[in-house]
Amino acid sequence: MTFGQMVNGSSSSEYPLQVVDPKHVAVVEPKTSSVHAPIISTLNDRVRPLLDCVDKLRHLNIMQEGIQLPTIVVVGDQSSGKSSVLESLAGISLPRGQGICTRVPLIMRLQNHIETEVHLEYNGKSVPTDEVHVAEAIVLATNEIAGHGKGISDIPLTLIVKKNGVPDLTMVDLPGITRVPVHGQPEDIFEQISGIITKYITPEESIILNVLSATVDFPTCESIRMSQKVDKTGERTLAVVTKVDKAPEGLLEKVTANDVNIGLGYVCVRNRTGNESYEEARSVEASLFETHALLSKIDKSMVSIPILAHKLVQIQANIISNCLPDIVRKINDKLAINVAALNELPQRLSSVAEALATFMRILSSAKESLKKIFLRGELDEYPEDCEMHCTARLAEMLNQYSAELRSKYIEEKENFLMDEIMSLREARGIGLPNFLPRVVFLSVLQQKVRGISVTPEEFVEKLWNYIEVVVIKVMMHHSCNYTQLQYFIRRAVQNLIAKRKDESVDWVREIIGMEKLTDYTSNPEYAATCSKLMAKETIFMEIMNYKRTNTLMHLEGFGDIDVGYLRKHIDVVQQAFELKMRMTAYWKIVLMRLVDYMALYIMFSLQKLVNLEIEDDIVKILMASNGGGFERMLEESPVVAEKRLRLSNSVKLLKESKVVVVKIMDRIALHVDEEKA
Repeated sequence: MTFGQMVNGSSSSEYPLQVVDPKHVAVVEPKTSSVHAPIISTLNDRVRPLLDCVDKLRHLNIMQEGIQLPTIVVVGDQSSGKSSVLESLAGISLPRGQGICTRVPLIMRLQNHIETEVHLEYNGKSVPTDEVHVAEAIVLATNEIAGHGKGISDIPLTLIVKKNGVPDLTMVDLPGITRVPVHGQPEDIFEQISGIITKYITPEESIILNVLSATVDFPTCESIRMSQKVDKTGERTLAVVTKVDKAPEGLLEKVTANDVNIGLGYVCVRNRTGNESYEEARSVEASLFETHALLSKIDKSMVSIPILAHKLVQIQANIISNCLPDIVRKINDKLAINVAALNELPQRLSSVAEALATFMRILSSAKESLKKIFLRGELDEYPEDCEMHCTARLAEMLNQYSAELRSKYIEEKENFLMDEIMSLREARGIGLPNFLPRVVFLSVLQQKVRGISVTPEEFVEKLWNYIEVVVIKVMMHHSCNYTQLQYFIRRAVQNLIAKRKDESVDWVREIIGMEKLTDYTSNPEYAATCSKLMAKETIFMEIMNYKRTNTLMHLEGFGDIDVGYLRKHIDVVQQAFELKMRMTAYWKIVLMRLVDYMALYIMFSLQKLVNLEIEDDIVKILMASNGGGFERMLEESPVVAEKRLRLSNSVKLLKESKVVVVKIMDRIALHVDEEKA
């Protein structure tokens, strides 16, 4: 439903008001001949409860929950007569002077009341004043909010006026639009004012009261441009034309042609001047529109302050009554969300026993998560986080480790057997010829082991760094509601991983030391591989003994090798070949052992870590005499405390707001039933 439809009465059953086309509002004509007649004398008995409802919601600050309230927003270019219009509606004097007089959003709450009462509300306080001193009080309050200069602020100031004869209205008066800053104003004054105006007129619940001077072309007014940006059809914009007595020529055509899309129509007014009383001003205004040669031609439903007041009251009543169901829905939705969020917060702990029980639940759930991701390879808790797919990542790391070990020694075809020949020559002693000394085999083995000894150490460092990241991430996730506990958990995990890392390095050095110490394997693959490689010895020696002219031979694991250059080492070449083949077969076993040991060690270490060590180490730190971990759990973290307070305040505010709205809706329903009866 559009705002125009609301005003035109398509939902009149929701609130029993006479609703007609806003351009031709049927009203009880104000008795302007009597200087004591109120501005508006109809509808107020039913409008006031609606307005009180919205005012209570605004006072509760329901808008901070993202729930917009129906609001009449008064905008206009500087010196358009905006303040004069508001003065005429409220029957009180507002600040006047050069430049911007309204420097903060001024919420004006007008209430028809037997006794006169005027006071201001701002910065959490209420300041009483009177009709004589209200302008001065507004200036003082504005200075307190926006400073003593000429700057502006978006912090609102509320003016409550209870007075006999004023219309029941709540309006927000915004700073007048000026493009050129005067002395003392910030250079971006236009941008600041535009920002405040846009903030207030953008919500669809806002009624835009656009004040225009009859002395200017409407399309050139900055306020028109701003309102058209947010209300392109003009269905929620009402225009007030001031200073009609200064530019009556062509005014009728301007307000009837409607070149700027004013959907709620125009009202032409003549504001008070000089020392006129408000009653005298209304009398002069009525006479002007009755007798002026040009102004008298304007339809009487489009002229005078009383007509403006009546239109505003009627439009306001309809928009409020139509918005209330939506406001209730939004309050209920936000309330349900906040209550659920509040219930999800961790329980406040009141004793060490409760803290201990909570900690054990955290530890139990964290251990279960670690078993899933480290031992069982389940991905349900972190389906999108590949870093937490630990079994796959550990397998990748182990494969990379294996590849790095194998890549440490790439056989060079050009120097085939030369290292072995040099080792044999250096180990030569008095003894039988063509006998392969075991010391030579061990010497070559130790050299090769030393060449790869850094790789396992680097691997276990990398392995435990990865495990530490994963464990801390899981533990922090399960203890996220107890940040005061997280320090101890993180410290325990870091200490534990550092200790396991050192132990792993020691273990790696031990197995490397064992591989250096002796040559042994019961793996039958060694004998099979060795036999296969040694089968090429006959061909190799035939080449060495010049029985074959082709010196190219193929060896598995080496490829095609030209071995002719080795004939000059005929005295040791056969031993070198045997040493090479036996070492090649045995080295394959060594590398396999280093990878297999590491795989078994990883799984064994993770089992111990998850099932025993994490729990033991964390508990030890928490139970330490200087730890105080469980006691600290009783102190709610600042983040959770702030969130709990914010949600509690929000729930309280929403519940109070719901009561306010439901009461007025029940009252509306009662009026409907009475009308039907």
